[in-house]
Amino acid sequence: MSREAIGTQRRNGRVSKIWLLMLCLGIILAIIMKGAGSVTSIALSSTKEAIQVCIGLSGSIALWSGIARIAEESGLMSQLADLVRPLISPLFPGISPRSRAVGYMATSMAANLLGLGSAATPFGLRAMEELAAEARRSRGANISRGARLRMSAQHREPTDAMCTFAIVTASSLTLVPTTVLSLRAELGSRDPGSVIGAT
Repeated sequence: MSREAIGTQRRNGRVSKIWLLMLCLGIILAIIMKGAGSVTSIALSSTKEAIQVCIGLSGSIALWSGIARIAEESGLMSQLADLVRPLISPLFPGISPRSRAVGYMATSMAANLLGLGSAATPFGLRAMEELAAEARRSRGANISRGARLRMSAQHREPTDAMCTFAIVTASSLTLVPTTVLSLRAELGSRDPGSVIGAT
């Protein structure tokens, strides 16, 4: 096993321990504050609600994934990339202006701006895939054939462009948070639109 794979396993082990600690602390505090019986009922009702929300959102994700594929096949993606390339290029200096990742990033950012989180997700995932593929190609071009064969399949460290894109996406300005509104409406909010000014 390579050093990189060992380092990845250690990092994953630490994260798992942190999650386990938070889970145990949450259960202990819930038992102290609410009692063991209520913890069981809350856990069961929460899992039911989680499944219902996932099923409710899966339709919109499937719809926008299909639209993303159609946009790519029709050439709409490249046209959109041409429009926003001057805005994106300074943020991602290491990415070629003609990269397919630029089109996906542009579409994801536009969808986030309009509050279409369900639409932004598939485009963002495709952008990350393209950025990872470009990183693999650039690494492969600069190393010998023998070293290329030894590259570990578990070598998945994010590039600078991937980190920048993740930060831009996570901190995106949203004009109308449609995903938040739909979740609030699905969970029975009396006024789902009351968060528009706050977000």
